[in-house]
Amino acid sequence: MVMNTIIVRKLDKYSCRVENETRKRTTPSSEKMTAEWSELPPEIVETISIKLTIYSDYIRFRSVCRNWLSSVPKTPLHLPPQLPCLILSHQSFFNISTEKTHLFNLPLPSSSFSLRTRICGSSHGWLIIIDETPHIRLFNPVTCVTLFLPPNHTFPNVISFNSSDIGREYLVTNPNSGFCYLNLRQMCKTFVRKIVLSWSPTKSDDFTAFAIVGLNNLAFCKKGYDSWILLTNEVYFWEDAVYHNGLFYAVSKEGMIAVCDVDVRRVSIFGPMPPIQFGGDIHYAVFSGEDLLLVTRDLEQEFSDMVDECYNYMSMYRTVGFMVFKMDWNVMAWRRIETLCDKALFIGANSSMCFSAADFVGCRADCIYFTDDYSDSNHDDAVAKHDFGIFRLSDESIEPLPCYPRNSYPRFGWPFGPFPIWISPNPC
Repeated sequence: MVMNTIIVRKLDKYSCRVENETRKRTTPSSEKMTAEWSELPPEIVETISIKLTIYSDYIRFRSVCRNWLSSVPKTPLHLPPQLPCLILSHQSFFNISTEKTHLFNLPLPSSSFSLRTRICGSSHGWLIIIDETPHIRLFNPVTCVTLFLPPNHTFPNVISFNSSDIGREYLVTNPNSGFCYLNLRQMCKTFVRKIVLSWSPTKSDDFTAFAIVGLNNLAFCKKGYDSWILLTNEVYFWEDAVYHNGLFYAVSKEGMIAVCDVDVRRVSIFGPMPPIQFGGDIHYAVFSGEDLLLVTRDLEQEFSDMVDECYNYMSMYRTVGFMVFKMDWNVMAWRRIETLCDKALFIGANSSMCFSAADFVGCRADCIYFTDDYSDSNHDDAVAKHDFGIFRLSDESIEPLPCYPRNSYPRFGWPFGPFPIWISPNPC
């Protein structure tokens, strides 16, 4: 027993001596390696940085040391479209990859996130914001840059605007070729259905904004324009629009397609043969590669136990399913597809987006991520319930988003402002 104790002590002393010698030998080498690593030539650091495709990774890369910070441009121009995050309010957003809600503060006036404000689009990292003034504002939450589009009274179907004529400030044409008055709130909430952009306004000066206005009108403007230009006033009740390879595509309630070339101001309207299953309450257009997809959303009406000022029970709508169709240009028909394969779709008030799930951590393949983009026309905001979720095509099931379980109540400011919206972060 004594002999074992003596051996253990000798081993301990020997171990400590070896450890000290090892530290003496390795410490200078390690310090040298650290110095060389942080002093890589700027051109090598920049070459490495352009291999990064996730914006958050790029930010962390620049933050490693001062040398890397100065060697890598602040604004990465090489990044592909980023996985969308869900802006919940001006104070928070939800990250799909981490499944966490993060607090932040958008540097916008408080009125920009009030009940008198509406977000009528999210495109290439920019929010399109309208309120009860004539202004139409573009705002990039990453760069905090604000730009302005021509005011809403310059749309071709607005006959006149008189701010002093309280309650009937706007005189507009209606689909029946007549005229009607709209007040400030009606103009904000219903007149502009959606606005999409061709690309980021700060990436190229020659960007185009495309708008669905007054149900049946398609209009556009470019940088430097002081008014909107009418493309068509055909009565097709356009529901969504998307940009692809130099053209804007709009889809109607009946599955009609308007292919718009704004450079020559030409609109070609096609009437594909809809399949028997075609229906749905809301329609979305999105490109998956070169394929034009039409996503139909089915809603069901529910009644809450709350009543309005007239003692009528408030009704709400809930998403119960989706169907996806692909355009077959050879026979001019919509073909239903049963799977998205490795793709994931993001729909709502945003410009509809398609991503390969394999490119992003936490993104689920063969799924549709959806948000409530119709709550201004029902009572969701009054009873504080939500219609967000993840629809899986394989079994047609709906799973709630982790940030907002269905029938839950808001924790981060919503619904006292515009409803949540998907946005693909864009630093340029």
